[in-house]
Amino acid sequence: MAFAEKETEELLDRLKREYPDAGCALEHRNVYELLIAVVLSAQTTDKSVNKITPVLFEKYPSAACLAEADREEVMDIIRTIGMYKTKSGNIIALAKCLTEEYDGKVPDDYDKLIKLPGVGRKTANVVLSVGFGHERIAVDTHVFRVTNRIGLVHEKDVLKTELALMEALPESRWTESHHSFIFHGRNCCSARNPRCEKCVIEDMCMKAGLE
Repeated sequence: MAFAEKETEELLDRLKREYPDAGCALEHRNVYELLIAVVLSAQTTDKSVNKITPVLFEKYPSAACLAEADREEVMDIIRTIGMYKTKSGNIIALAKCLTEEYDGKVPDDYDKLIKLPGVGRKTANVVLSVGFGHERIAVDTHVFRVTNRIGLVHEKDVLKTELALMEALPESRWTESHHSFIFHGRNCCSARNPRCEKCVIEDMCMKAGLE
């Protein structure tokens, strides 16, 4: 059973009221820093990334600087996050591509973004949304879990969930809903012990999909 258009709007309205400040939790000052931070955040909490990026960006404030970085030095800075060895190589290679192909600037183009080292569909969507203001839906573990659990979509993988959400949600609210679902997943609709008694959309939840 799908949500009716008015029900979807009501669901989004409730989440927006519950999380009025929902937005990108990764600290950044420009699109370059955003891109690097999102790449580093894969399978790691935003909080842990925010602890190491100030040092990283102070030492490497631009793509040109990071492109010339010593990998061992980068690894030392980001050692506390998951997959730091792989990520150190990816962000240096990414910076080289930005420097050589885009004059050090992050491209405002999905197809170009996903060709960069360490950049997948989710990362590209976050950068386009937060960095460039496009309406995009980036499906992380929270968005995937929450939207399937409540019955907004009924999909078994991330890509199908993203495509289904693009159909189910008004395009003007894609970015907003992305952040709302993340905040709801972190603060209420957790994976193992969802706090249903405190959920603002509990009466609308179909408890479907992944359950």
